[in-house]
Amino acid sequence: MTRSRAFYRLLAVPILIGATIAVPSAAQQQRSDQGQARKELRAGNILNSREIEARILPMMGNAEYLGFAYDPTAMAYRLKFIRNGHVLFVDVDARTGRIIQRSW
Repeated sequence: MTRSRAFYRLLAVPILIGATIAVPSAAQQQRSDQGQARKELRAGNILNSREIEARILPMMGNAEYLGFAYDPTAMAYRLKFIRNGHVLFVDVDARTGRIIQRSW
């Protein structure tokens, strides 16, 4: 084995190990966020996602509802819609149900 080949093999091992353990997957992060939302809901700190949806969906007219995500840092729900080929986001305070921001 040549020196350069041995060097690259030695270099590849830490890179591969770092890539597999350094960054949590999106699915792991989503499970963590959902767990945090359940914890906050049980503690009475936030509204249930169904309550938020009941407030926001009627305001969205003919937009198709795609789902939501919870952001534990901001304590906010982000509801995602699509209308006429455009993606729309509505950010809602999870504690009060008040719309924080609309993106469209």
